Amino acid sequence: MGAAFFYHMTTQPVDVTLPMLLGKARGAGWRVAVRGRDVARLDHLDLKLWEAAGFLAHGRSGGPHDADQPILLTDVDAVPNGATCLVSLDGADISPEEVGASDRTMILFDGNDGDAVARARTQWKALTTAGCAAQYWSQETGRWEKKAESGES
Repeated sequence: MGAAFFYHMTTQPVDVTLPMLLGKARGAGWRVAVRGRDVARLDHLDLKLWEAAGFLAHGRSGGPHDADQPILLTDVDAVPNGATCLVSLDGADISPEEVGASDRTMILFDGNDGDAVARARTQWKALTTAGCAAQYWSQETGRWEKKAESGES
């Protein structure tokens, strides 16, 4: 059973945090689906991932080779690339069933945006109430530190 890792970004934007986490996920051998709610933001991240150090091969959903993508950026709930690692951006929904079936779920949120923090709290409560293991990581000191944990992970 997977776990949900919440990443409270305060000193680095998603443009920096996401490539780092995706590199670690790929290093673990996981296929990844990055689920967002804002198509323009996903398009922006698509460009940033091509520029990322170490080159992160990926694609945007809706293309003919979605199933072949090691990292797929998508704005829909489907996971056509068979991802076992799910990433939620901008409050994109992740179900308890998806967390349970994944190797890892990552929920990234901007700690400088009150609405994003409130949405992440709602997601934490919904997932932990449903029995999902979860960890809360913050970078407020400049480096990532685990601040809370719920359930087994």
